[in-house]
Amino acid sequence: MPPNLTGYYRFVSQENMDNYLRALDINVVLRKLVCLLKPDKEIIHTGDHMVIRTITSLRDYVMDFDVGVQFEEDLGPVDGRKCQTTVSWEGDQLVCEQLGEKKNRGWRHWLEGDQLHLRMTAEDEVCVQVFQKVK
Repeated sequence: MPPNLTGYYRFVSQENMDNYLRALDINVVLRKLVCLLKPDKEIIHTGDHMVIRTITSLRDYVMDFDVGVQFEEDLGPVDGRKCQTTVSWEGDQLVCEQLGEKKNRGWRHWLEGDQLHLRMTAEDEVCVQVFQKVK
């Protein structure tokens, strides 16, 4: 049975965000701004339904989906694209595949103790973020 990811998580660290955003063709000004942000994550996980909120001082991004069901994801707030997205479990990791203009685009979440890890990929770039559970 997969873990329940419900909780509020505060930003701890990130690696390689600038190169990840460059792979998504984000302009240099926006890349610099995003690299300064320290997002929080709020996850509501009820059975096969999940809501993942990424919360920043600039803007929030909400993903509302059913695990295993493909949907059209509007990534306009991120990079102006739309993707056919499917989120599923691979063991204890929540894995997202975003099919669209960019190859190898997606992410995976997993827990290590009270820390939520996020590994995002686009093209050949990988960005890793870590969050600490606070409630």
